[in-house]
Amino acid sequence: MQGRPYYGWFIAASCFFILAMTVGMPMYAMPFFYDHYIEEFDWDRAETTSGFFISTLLVLPLGGLLVHRFSPRKLIMFGAVTFAVALNCLGLMQGSLAFYRVAWCLLMVGFVYSGPVPSQVLLANWFNRNRGKAMALAYLGLGIGGAISQKFVAGPLIEAYGWRAALQIMGLLILLVVPVALFVLRDRPSDMGLGPEPASDVVREATSGSLTFGELLRLWPFWLIAVGSFLSIAAIGSVNQHMKLLFLDADLPATLVADTTFVIMASGLAGRVITGWLADRFSKKRVMVAAYLLVSLPVPLLYVIGQPSMTYLFGMAFGFGLGANYMLIPLMAAELFGTGALARVMGIVWPFGQVGQATLPFFVGAMHDSAGNYDLALAVVFAIGMSGAVCIALLPAKGKPG
Repeated sequence: MQGRPYYGWFIAASCFFILAMTVGMPMYAMPFFYDHYIEEFDWDRAETTSGFFISTLLVLPLGGLLVHRFSPRKLIMFGAVTFAVALNCLGLMQGSLAFYRVAWCLLMVGFVYSGPVPSQVLLANWFNRNRGKAMALAYLGLGIGGAISQKFVAGPLIEAYGWRAALQIMGLLILLVVPVALFVLRDRPSDMGLGPEPASDVVREATSGSLTFGELLRLWPFWLIAVGSFLSIAAIGSVNQHMKLLFLDADLPATLVADTTFVIMASGLAGRVITGWLADRFSKKRVMVAAYLLVSLPVPLLYVIGQPSMTYLFGMAFGFGLGANYMLIPLMAAELFGTGALARVMGIVWPFGQVGQATLPFFVGAMHDSAGNYDLALAVVFAIGMSGAVCIALLPAKGKPG
């Protein structure tokens, strides 16, 4: 038995693949289809982003509250199948906004149950000493999936088969998650007769046990994480959802959008690796504040995105912050509230952040439709992103949640 690899690393590798297929590839590819909807169905930008907005408000709050009640492994399989069905529905739509929004609700169900939260719970169950590295490895999958989503998946599929078939093919690809979850994933080490990875002096976390929802809601650090994540992820979502449309307004080609998304996600890979390493050695709070600042500080570059090389400068800076952002939330939550409460914490914080990610882009679209440009909207996105960093800066020292 000595020298045999710890099975948790197979779990982390599986989460790498799962996040690539259920978050990185489809979710970063979805905005690449928006201009096709606008052209074919004559929708405005608020209507085009309304599917993401409405589905998030209707699905994520309830879905997040149910995550802790079920096996993460079974949720991932259910979510992947639901995701595939939703993408096929989107490929069949004929211009009905109601059908579009229902399909988005179905897609969001798949995203909730096959996306980040089940993987975060799995990794928290399997890792203590190397939790930051394991999260970084898993989230590399999200980054790689996002990097290839437009340049090597959605773009070539649309060009070869049209946007409808492209969506349906992507749905079939997501089904590859099912056998991985079925044959490789296990919810916790005890399911295989193993013990969890031991903790170390470097990684210390709260020993508060499994806090109830009511207990969490009475802790002010919980609200700082929730609000800070809401604001920062709202800024991220606004850039992701509108980047192609903003680039087209600046007379930049769609291929440059795909190239910039590739740069963003490639830089995000570096962000995940570096911050995962830093989070295992230094204050998670300081690392998290730095990551949140890197989300908002590059936003003003979008005012001059048509200048030479500006797309790549923006992509590298914004991507690094984006890559670190999502991964640090569960690490900070586990440190403050303990792994026993992680599913409940993320069951609230993660949907709350996703509501921000969907709500602000909708209003950014409405602001554009009203003003005819993104000038005011970008100023709002910048201010909201900076406010998220301030919330994280106000968190207490680790291990003191009350």
